[in-house]
Amino acid sequence: MIVITAPTSQIGRQVVNTLIEADAPLRLIVRDADKLPEHVRDRAEIVLGSHGDASVVDRAFEGADAVFWLAPPPWAQSLEDAYLAFTRPAAEAIRRHSVPRLLSITAIGRGTDWQDRAGPVTASIRMDDLLMETGAAFRALAMPSFMENTARQVGVMKEKGMFFGPIASDRKLPFTATRDMAAAAARLLAAHGWSGQQEVPVLGPEDLSFDDQAAIISDVTGHTVRYQQISYDQFKQQFLARGTSESVAQGYVDMYRAKEQGIDNTAARTPETTGHTSFRAFCEENLKPVFAL
Repeated sequence: MIVITAPTSQIGRQVVNTLIEADAPLRLIVRDADKLPEHVRDRAEIVLGSHGDASVVDRAFEGADAVFWLAPPPWAQSLEDAYLAFTRPAAEAIRRHSVPRLLSITAIGRGTDWQDRAGPVTASIRMDDLLMETGAAFRALAMPSFMENTARQVGVMKEKGMFFGPIASDRKLPFTATRDMAAAAARLLAAHGWSGQQEVPVLGPEDLSFDDQAAIISDVTGHTVRYQQISYDQFKQQFLARGTSESVAQGYVDMYRAKEQGIDNTAARTPETTGHTSFRAFCEENLKPVFAL
């Protein structure tokens, strides 16, 4: 039995679909089952509730062969609450039920100069430490920034021909697609032979600057789009205006500063750590149809 947390999330829902196609036995922890597609509800066992709730994870992890762990995005809580306090009940249940295999989605940065000062990256690494203390075989799929983060600004791209961020326009970074993260997770969850504890980066096939992204978006969509750098203070204010806590807003500033200084470039690109989705292919599938509307 494979337990999937956050099965309606961007990554989680793709993991679920892949494992259903592979006819894997699934148990899903979800707050609202109606958010799951009907074929998923019919195929998987459902445990209602939050995976931060001790009673919920205690029920869900009983008899589990593997757990896919994804902490929800931090919002109004502190980063400590969003990652560590949220995960502690699960770590206790994993230990209590002797779950043999555990996979988490985390961030690149372990062992770097930025490990202790990179906001959500720092919190996710500490979360992984907590999970590894359970003694389960463990894989942390470590991500850089997602291509989907750029795609979220498609509305302003269409309206103003621009997208925005605090990182210098020429800083090259290894973006990845959530589909490649999900594919790597599904492969590991479906396999039974792995042991030990390690981090596995999942990188896009090439490093790109935001200027590079803008050129590709313009070429694919036929609409001129450019990237505009904003100040870190403006960036922080955007988070605060959406209702995040000071901890979360400052944490994202710290994380993006670390990215600009090179934290995502510390992971080695090898055939084993490289996804298949290029940014151009991503734009063809996800941005071009929106611009055509």
